Amino acid sequence: MLIYKIFRAPEWAQLQAESQTRGAPIDLADGYIHFSTAEQASETAAKHFAGETELTLLALEADNLGDALKWEPSRGGALFPHLFRDLKIDDVLWAKSLPFENGTHIFPDDMT
Repeated sequence: MLIYKIFRAPEWAQLQAESQTRGAPIDLADGYIHFSTAEQASETAAKHFAGETELTLLALEADNLGDALKWEPSRGGALFPHLFRDLKIDDVLWAKSLPFENGTHIFPDDMT
């Protein structure tokens, strides 16, 4: 199962430059890296990245993250994937631009 992380341009640049990251400011504050499923990603973008441009969507295979990935209840009791270790560039299957058009982030058609 693929899970997804949205990064702002500086956060994505840092991961590329340093090959690992502890995440975005919200991740650092909470002590784990927040991810979303395909079904949760658009709501995450609307809630936490409203109106933001220059975003990158990362896809990772949940099964490759081992025991460091925990599924915990969040919005409305839905289970969200949380990573309790650094995110490594080698964890990323792909990264794609997340365009913002007409007030909405446009997600890739091939998200599963």
